Amino acid sequence: MEKEKIVIDSGEEIDAQAPIIISASRSTDIPTFYSDWFINRWEAGYIKWINPFNGKPLYVSFKNTRAVVFWTKNPKPMFKYLDYLDKNIPNYYFQYSLNDYDLEGYEAKVSSVQSRIKTFQELSNKIGKKRVVWRFDPLILTDDIDIDELLKRVKNIGDQLKDYTQKLVFSFVDIEIYKKVKNNLKKEQVNYIEWTPKLMNEFAKGLYEINKDWGLTLGTCSEKIELDKYDIIHNKCIDDDLMIDLFSNDKALMDFLGVKIEQADLFSDGKVIKKRKLKDKGQREDCGCVMSKDIGAYNTCPHECNYCYANTSKEIAKKNYKLHLENLNGESIK
Repeated sequence: MEKEKIVIDSGEEIDAQAPIIISASRSTDIPTFYSDWFINRWEAGYIKWINPFNGKPLYVSFKNTRAVVFWTKNPKPMFKYLDYLDKNIPNYYFQYSLNDYDLEGYEAKVSSVQSRIKTFQELSNKIGKKRVVWRFDPLILTDDIDIDELLKRVKNIGDQLKDYTQKLVFSFVDIEIYKKVKNNLKKEQVNYIEWTPKLMNEFAKGLYEINKDWGLTLGTCSEKIELDKYDIIHNKCIDDDLMIDLFSNDKALMDFLGVKIEQADLFSDGKVIKKRKLKDKGQREDCGCVMSKDIGAYNTCPHECNYCYANTSKEIAKKNYKLHLENLNGESIK
């Protein structure tokens, strides 16, 4: 990743990473809780990111950034900045997680399903349905939520979103590999059921049948299991193919992705040639995302989701968010 010299708020000149693609963010919900901070830092030209493993700061410059991928459960607080984004950020799209665990309260501080569906439709109308990817993430089985119930809930949402997106991405909740998830679910006394390949196939088959009426692209997120017989792909959430489709006029971005676009002429229809493999090696083996820099921070999202992999506890996340509100002009989220 390229480096740039930047001058930080203190006046000191330092080295900073200068990524082409920004992920905002896998670690916290920036559009919901940190949209003001994000815009302020974009204006400043950089952020300070704290490495969660060693606590060391890393500076990230936006100088070379050509695309931003937003991850959120509620983009509404960012609506006031959409005009700003259109003018100042070359290319962006949203990964919008819209689950239905209202009855169980698994997402304690997230607004109702119907409210979030309305927000999804509004965002899609504003920026286009290709740029709003629907995520039902994660899929959770419990004593009270079996596969038929999950499919019923997914269908209810999808019936209302089918004209407002082109893709549904889902994942099966990972419990054993994420200590935080396991501890948080046990703390909240969620009687979860582990997914097995048999159960995954049963769900995928049901979703395949439902999707005959929707016609969406279906994809899994960081799942090893092959579900192609149900027309389900391995998704790339930081997606070079989607960027090529949406932002092919951005030469700097296309150069980074290793893309050459042959123009159509009398003898051919034109085609896209990709020359670079940009898998993000910092992600899990089964993650298909291309290389980006995530600018979020763990233990900072106060949605209070019981299954969260990014928070050690709800209490710590709430405490850190409160500290953030006392320092809105900080270089980092926390």
